[in-house]
Amino acid sequence: MGTDATIDSAIAEGIATGPVVTDTAAPPEPPVATASDLRVIRRNGKVTAFDGSKIAIALTKAFLAVEGNSAAASSRIRETVDSLTRQVVDALHRRNPDGGTVHIEDIQDQVELALMRAGEHKVARAYVLYREEQARKRAEEAAAGQPEEEHIVNVTLADGSTRPLDVARLRALVGEACEDLEGVSADAILDDTCRNLFDGVKEEDVSRALVMSARTLIDQEPNYSQAAARLLMDILRREALGFLDLDTDIATQADMSKVYSEYFAAYIARGAELELLDSRLCQYDLERLGRALKPERDLQFTYLGLQTLYDRYFIHHDDTRFELPQAFFMRVAMGLAINEIDREERAIEFYELLSSFDFMSSTPTLFNSGTLRPQLSSCYLTTVPDGLDGIYSAIRDNALLSKFAGGLGNDWTQVRGMGAHIKGTNGKSQGVVPFLKVANDTAVAVNQGGKRKGAVCAYLETWHVDIEDFLELRKNTGDERRRTHDMNTANWIPDLFMKRVAEDGDWTLFSPDEVPDLHDLTGRAFEEAYLRYEEKAERGELKVCRKVRANDLWRKMLGALFETGHPWIAFKDPCNIRYTNQHQGVVHSSNLCTEITLHTNEREIAVCNLGSVNLAAHVIEGEGLDMAKLEKTISTAMRMLDNVIEYNYYSVPQARNSNLRHRPVGLGIMGFQDALYKLRLPYASMEAVEFADTSMEAVSYFAIQASTDLAEERGRYSTFEGSLWSQGILPIDSLRLLAEERGQCLQTDTSARLDWDRLRERVKTVGMRNSNTMAIAPTATISNICGVSQSIEPTYQNLFVKSNLSGEFTVVNPYLVRDLKERGLWDEVMINDLKYYDGSVQPIDRIPEDLKQLYASAFEIDPRWLVEAGARRQKWIDQSQSLNLYMGEPSGKKLDNLYKLAWLRGLKTTYYLRSMGATHVEKSTIDKGPVGTLNAAGSTGLTAGSAAPKACSILDPDCEACQ
Repeated sequence: MGTDATIDSAIAEGIATGPVVTDTAAPPEPPVATASDLRVIRRNGKVTAFDGSKIAIALTKAFLAVEGNSAAASSRIRETVDSLTRQVVDALHRRNPDGGTVHIEDIQDQVELALMRAGEHKVARAYVLYREEQARKRAEEAAAGQPEEEHIVNVTLADGSTRPLDVARLRALVGEACEDLEGVSADAILDDTCRNLFDGVKEEDVSRALVMSARTLIDQEPNYSQAAARLLMDILRREALGFLDLDTDIATQADMSKVYSEYFAAYIARGAELELLDSRLCQYDLERLGRALKPERDLQFTYLGLQTLYDRYFIHHDDTRFELPQAFFMRVAMGLAINEIDREERAIEFYELLSSFDFMSSTPTLFNSGTLRPQLSSCYLTTVPDGLDGIYSAIRDNALLSKFAGGLGNDWTQVRGMGAHIKGTNGKSQGVVPFLKVANDTAVAVNQGGKRKGAVCAYLETWHVDIEDFLELRKNTGDERRRTHDMNTANWIPDLFMKRVAEDGDWTLFSPDEVPDLHDLTGRAFEEAYLRYEEKAERGELKVCRKVRANDLWRKMLGALFETGHPWIAFKDPCNIRYTNQHQGVVHSSNLCTEITLHTNEREIAVCNLGSVNLAAHVIEGEGLDMAKLEKTISTAMRMLDNVIEYNYYSVPQARNSNLRHRPVGLGIMGFQDALYKLRLPYASMEAVEFADTSMEAVSYFAIQASTDLAEERGRYSTFEGSLWSQGILPIDSLRLLAEERGQCLQTDTSARLDWDRLRERVKTVGMRNSNTMAIAPTATISNICGVSQSIEPTYQNLFVKSNLSGEFTVVNPYLVRDLKERGLWDEVMINDLKYYDGSVQPIDRIPEDLKQLYASAFEIDPRWLVEAGARRQKWIDQSQSLNLYMGEPSGKKLDNLYKLAWLRGLKTTYYLRSMGATHVEKSTIDKGPVGTLNAAGSTGLTAGSAAPKACSILDPDCEACQ
């Protein structure tokens, strides 16, 4: 027998059949299995106990066959085998820390990997050849009709009984899951699943094994994500139908379509009986609604989208989900239509929009519509008064609003600063920070029923004497009693401060109890009052105030933003000067995600109701926007959002009063990056900036038009008279007001394409149903449900693992994969290259330049492109947008220029600043051409492609990048 054959035999016997006595050498002491004892699935489906000594024996015989049985070789073999065996066993236990099963082929994979890593290439080569030969023999025997070793798998049912695995049903399920999905193999899923099934496996684990097998293949082909979702549907169907005592033997989605209507009526009745659904839903014509359901739309989900719905959105009782996707969408639609005259017709209209993914309501609406507590609004903005009663009343309001999934934005500027006089005790105030700590802990305590974390953002205006302490709230060093690690923070910056920064002037900090009118003043009125207070400070007439250099404070703001991601940068004056309802009050803050800009005071808590249009679903590939479809979608979506206001559950009266008086809504967009892919436009291009402009103009036009239609049908909002709307000043027109206040410090495009004169006249004569109509939210979760890119975000990475409350999910860019396939470039090497380069296509030489430009990821795009696109959108939006900024190589100079550019372009708010670690920067950062230079406000432009020192300290005055 040749050497290779001897190795083959040794490995086969050692791993597949167990220990074999040998006279040549005693095997090393095998590692002892941990308490989590693994079990091995053999090829016939039988399960045996895992024994690490079998691996040691096989490896020893293999090495002896190669190196002989000399005394010198024996010592090295013993040490090498001991090390390799422990590596393999440790790897298996790391993958299965709590025990479980592992297939024999997986063990052999680990042995092969350990041999290669150790440089034992001859043994490894023989091992690989042996496995291939054995696989070939098994295939030949099967083709010749020779009986294989019987693969026995009996399934253990819930009652403890067993029955043979229904292989036919598995094939039907997988076949249906793969139907019409290009590049997806049913055999690949089945083969991998069978490897992980063993005799006695629980019935519920069989379906999970199918899902996991499909899920592991997503990085090879994105369509496996849809296959995994369809297999997950089997679990959902069986769970829901079993709970409702309906037919649990439904085999496939095709079978389910026959009983979906029957299921729907039973689901509504049971949900109402359990007091999970509003009993008024039972008064609908459920038969009609059941017939309107489209079961085939269950097949359009990605795995991430459906798993997210299952984990966080579906109605459940005793942890059993009995709400299926189409019933879920109809339940939401029924809630939104509950006050309509022909509610069935409207419910079906709303259902069509949701279930097609053309539009998606915000998470609170999806959570709570049709339930006993329909808190559907997304955002609440409050002003915290100065005084213990007012402060703790505001914190209590936070808790009540957060309980039912509302995100909070708190304006803390009125609270007096550190050292201010307290008349009641004749003492001195500890400032705003201790109260922010209480608000932080309240947000943690009220976690929205476990569905998502409670969330709040605190805003403070830049002239507040506690501003420097405020900048340090999110730091990981310092006094923990003055830190708020769980609460977001944002700077509320007046234009005068930015002018002082540009002029390198001084800035005076005050306590609000001594300058009470600054809180409510904006623009020139603010500037005049501020200058008077500075004069009083100079004369010593104010007790709590101090002067700082404006640039020093600005640098500290940017430093804190770079170090902690907070406080975010938001601009007070454009939010107020362009505010449509400014005759009713002052905008003192934005919300949790910086897209809402509504006025607040001690009597009114601003509320906003959100939903997002899937822009990608309204783009004709290679052509442009489908304007007719977009208009129809927005008309229905605005009606849905307006309906929220009447139907909504309000936990505090100030919110109800404000919402019913002004009726603001926030229609946004998602899937912007997908739309660019469909149009073959790189994000970092003027063409993309132009598309941001034209697409938002269309959304703005149709949203305002829809609100006038609703006003004609239902009446104007009660405070319409005196608003900018009533004066014929639309969002695009309000740019003129900002320019008049700013002068040369506003540089932004004002072009338009649609017939705004006609709409302007209609707004003046008919009126508006809603004081505000648009706001672009982050859409982090609802975009996952719809399977599109978030909001207006560029692609984060083309291949990565996403983590959220539902777990970890492989995400791969399907557009990139499609293009690489068309050019014959999608293969194992490409997959491995993408993994190595963290999803970046830039370092991969064989990818053409046009694809590198199209698929540049967020950190590879000059962030000024994001600002330029954001500025084009902002001119059309009556509120704001959640604008994240990405910077691959951050430096003080770049941050300074970027945020000054945002102010110069008239942006109202910015959101997170996201930066990349040095190792990622070195692997994937590329140079981009210039977007344009910032020449106003005393600042110079960025040098395109310039690299900051890797170890730059952003506040280091000696660092060139920080000047």
